[in-house]
Amino acid sequence: MGRIAISTSGDNLEAAVDPRFGRAERFLIVDVGTNEFEVLDNSASGALSHGAGIQTAQVVANAGVEAVLSGFVGPKAVDALDAAGIKICQGATGTVREAVKDYVDGKLNSSSAPQGTPRGG
Repeated sequence: MGRIAISTSGDNLEAAVDPRFGRAERFLIVDVGTNEFEVLDNSASGALSHGAGIQTAQVVANAGVEAVLSGFVGPKAVDALDAAGIKICQGATGTVREAVKDYVDGKLNSSSAPQGTPRGG
């Protein structure tokens, strides 16, 4: 397992998972093997009137992660993350540390469509 990005407003593993992806203040980029992490600032997305999810997906993709853990990821961000080959795990809750453990233990569902949102063609 490699690096994953978890949406949060905090700056450590005990910070709460932010349920928002696109407008999350920051992400913790966690190395799943070592639990070492770095903080990725995403505060610029809060100033956008629209397109925050797509911009955030690009920022996260540039960080070289294999998966994103968040409460909810909107459909445009899902498309951008899919295009970058990044796994999406929605429904993450608790602390960043707990979300990482749930991911490692296979307790988070990975998907490419937001929960409850049909994908049309």
